[in-house]
Amino acid sequence: MRAVQFSEYGPADVLHLVEVEAPHAGPGEIRISVRASGVTPSDTYVRSGMLREQVPLPLPHTPGYDAAGVVDEIGDGVTGVSLGDEVFGTTAMARLGGANAEHAVLVAWATKPTAWSWEEAGGAAGNVETATRVLDRFDVRAGHTLLVHGAAGGVGTIAIQLAVARGATVIGTASEHNHEFLRSLGATPTTYGPGMVDRVSALAPRGVDAAFDCAGGALPDLIAITGDRAHVVTIADFGAAAHGVHMSHTAPGSEASAMVGSPADPIALHGLGIAATLADEGRLRVPVAASFPLSEATAAHLLSESRRARGKIVLLSQPAAH
Repeated sequence: MRAVQFSEYGPADVLHLVEVEAPHAGPGEIRISVRASGVTPSDTYVRSGMLREQVPLPLPHTPGYDAAGVVDEIGDGVTGVSLGDEVFGTTAMARLGGANAEHAVLVAWATKPTAWSWEEAGGAAGNVETATRVLDRFDVRAGHTLLVHGAAGGVGTIAIQLAVARGATVIGTASEHNHEFLRSLGATPTTYGPGMVDRVSALAPRGVDAAFDCAGGALPDLIAITGDRAHVVTIADFGAAAHGVHMSHTAPGSEASAMVGSPADPIALHGLGIAATLADEGRLRVPVAASFPLSEATAAHLLSESRRARGKIVLLSQPAAH
């Protein structure tokens, strides 16, 4: 099969499309013929070598954590899924990848909502898990006001919709040209940068219960907005420990926890089923910033690193279709 791989750490152009042996489903796993898979900032961190000391990888390595496709192999002990089923899900966190290929082994999955295209389904699982993990940590529910900083990105867009589905009020920060987009997802938009504390205070006179940082660079303001560093969680700011803020991650190993200054959080794979139900009800969509063929993985990583993508970046293993 064809797979995106890198044999050395470095910039995006170390990625190549190569022929490799197809993986097989082990106990409790399924294999899919991949239609689409996601590209995330964490994929670029791993590829660049930023995490090489904390999370060493055997090279060459195939990136990608989330994927969607058609089940073509079922491991021992797996029930409730059949060959030919259309699903979306995640690879094993311990493998830190494997999805950006023509076949991928999933350890967690849910039925692909009929309302989602392959691009949407292929980019959903990782962001759903991340957003669910942080919302669970905050115990976001009806009556709460949540601030999502960097709300127009892949995780932010999902976090808005999941929080709204829980009954929360959501304020989202983004560039002004993305404000109408945030409104369409159910958030009240505002801009980031100088004056953000006052702008958010005007929008939430009764206060903000929690701040979910998806962009980085604003932790002092987010602490000021919530009034308590314990009410701020980041997935993007590696300087979180210096501010006493928790950085949410599920990376295996004590070295990874030491690097970000926070222990790993429980993985929130139960969010996949919740997301599928909401999607079938028309209450959750996956904004796709751009899709690329596997052969253009370098371009996909460059777009991710630009931090200008509105929604999820996706690689297509086969022509996308419903």
